[in-house]
Amino acid sequence: MQVPLYQVKADFFRMLGHPVRIRVLELLQNGPVPVRDLLADIEIEPSSLSQQLAVLRRSGIVVSTREGSTVRYELAGGDVADLLRAARRILTELLTGQNQILVELQQADAPPHPLPTPR
Repeated sequence: MQVPLYQVKADFFRMLGHPVRIRVLELLQNGPVPVRDLLADIEIEPSSLSQQLAVLRRSGIVVSTREGSTVRYELAGGDVADLLRAARRILTELLTGQNQILVELQQADAPPHPLPTPR
């Protein structure tokens, strides 16, 4: 039985639904990064990072290469970086709209300016 496309998409977004995985993908946008640098930037336990990297690797959106004792990770393709940029644009628009509503609410709650006292 074939899985519906919407289910595959939901599984994909669920796989992305962890802050450490998103942070790893952000850090990999500019090219390969050694695991030690990922650990320094993300500041989590090595075993936790290893688990999250394994999820990303199994999904096929990151690949790893070993050079001696150094393991580097990189995005498997540019589409993931495009997806992250699109997410930033969407969030910027959403938050900008929310910020405008906040400003309007704050203005509505501001006490009226007092009338000047006559001299």
